Order: sequence, then structure tokens, then C-alpha cells
Amino acid sequence: MARLILSLDNQVLAEYNMTKERYTVGRLPDNDVRIDNPAVSGHHSLIINILNDSFLEDLNSTNGTYVNGKLIKKHALQHGDVITIGHHQLRFTDQEVPEAEQDEFEKTMVIPSGQQSAEQLAKAERAADAAAAAAAVDIQSEAAAAVRLDPEEAAALTEAPPPPRHTETVAQTETAAPVSHTETAAPVSHTATAAGIDLSHVPNALPLARLQVLSGAFAGRELELTKALTTLGRPGVQVAAITRRAEGYYIVHVESGKEGDYPLVNGQPIGAQARKLSDNDVVQLAGVKMGFFAS
Repeated sequence: MARLILSLDNQVLAEYNMTKERYTVGRLPDNDVRIDNPAVSGHHSLIINILNDSFLEDLNSTNGTYVNGKLIKKHALQHGDVITIGHHQLRFTDQEVPEAEQDEFEKTMVIPSGQQSAEQLAKAERAADAAAAAAAVDIQSEAAAAVRLDPEEAAALTEAPPPPRHTETVAQTETAAPVSHTETAAPVSHTATAAGIDLSHVPNALPLARLQVLSGAFAGRELELTKALTTLGRPGVQVAAITRRAEGYYIVHVESGKEGDYPLVNGQPIGAQARKLSDNDVVQLAGVKMGFFAS
């Protein structure tokens, strides 16, 4: 059974099982799929289901109907198509599509580790390790600076305390416990504490991330980044690796058909060094644009 999944800013709002022949999409309450947003026309578009096929038609809407980023008037829907109406997205999924076809993107873009040079992958791992280590040092420096006191405060805290005054002699009997002098602790230097912060004990709350294809024949397909290292691309064209570290996800260039042809993140080449990915980054690799989503 075909379904429509309505989302806004990657947050799923509703799902619709397409059991009827006609579905209207628009802002008014009489639509089958209502999107209450000023950017959406009253009756924006129409989906017609005929046997196992589904067809999308724009109803002369003000802002148009887009499929996988392209403006359409009529379109035969395919599994994984992403329909954009105003600021919202409708993802079309067809459960009748064989599982082999659903995995076509992974077979095309995800490269098994056995098909890549071990030397290249090891180099990518080292680059990611170096970038993660540098990020950890930066975080530690920022944390230390955040708790460092000014010189006068630090001097006041590190001054020796005055000796305790004894106004009377405490007599000890055979049954009395000896007086403990360990209750008065030496003052702790805040600057020494700041320098000794160990971030390795901070709990790791890194969520699983995913890639969503934004262009091409596989637009709408998603890939969860569950592995420590995921290699993507097309050998001989452009290949990159995304590594999962405690500090986050890093993308590293592995190889290209042309020297200096690096993958792009938000339109900028990543270069030879590993680059940390942030939520909603756009990665362009081997001619395919993919969105990186950290949650």
C-alpha cells in the first residue's frame, strides 16, 4: 500500500495510507491532506491512484508543486519521491516496491570496506582521529578558560590560611578518641582544577545520524550512519568516508578521479583534512547532494 508522510523541517507531522482513488492536498479543511500554511493554496494539488500507479497534478497553485526539487504540472510518482508544497514535504512510499529496489541507493553509493584500499581507509581513520583530538583540545581549552579566575581572585584563594587559635588545652583520657586535625583541608587552586579537566569522563550522548538524498534518481532515500566508518561515493570518481566518533561525525576525503577534487560541504571543498559535520549540513559527493541530520 502506498503512503504519504507529511513533514516540516524533518519532523514527521502525519502519515496517510492511500486507500482511496483521489487525494487532494491544500490549506482548506475539505482537503484529504490539509496543510494549514499561508504558502499553500486552498486546493494545491491532486493525487490520483489507478491500480498500482499514482499520479500527482498541480491544481494551478500560487507557489507551485515540486517533486525532488523540480517544478511539475503532472508527475507519475515513484517510491521515495519527495513532494514539496510550500514549506512542507510529502514523501511518497510504495510498499509494493521490491526490497531489492529500495536498497538500490545503498548498493550504488555505499562501498563495502572490502572493495576499498585498506591503506586509504586507514589514512581516513587517522585523519578523523586527528580532527576529533583537535576538537577535544579546543573544547578543553574553552572549558578551562570559562572557569579561570582573574589574578586577584586566584591570589586570594591560594594565600596560606591563618594558623588555628587554641584557647584551651584539650585533655585526652584513655577512652577518648584522639583529636583529628584532618578536617581543615588545604585550599584548592581553581587554576589547577581548570587545567586538569578530563573530558574523557563526560558521558557520550551522541545520537545516531542519517543522510537523506536531496537530488538525483534516489532523492528521498535515507541512510542511517550506524557504523564507525561508512564509505560512500563511486570509485574512480569520488569517494569519502564518514566516521563516527565520541565528539561527532567527521567526513574525510578518500579518493577522486581528479587530483584536488574534494567533496563539498555547504558548497565548500573539505580539503585533505577531516571536517566535522553539523546538523542540516549539505554534502555533495560524486554528483549527489545529501542532507546530514544529527537526530
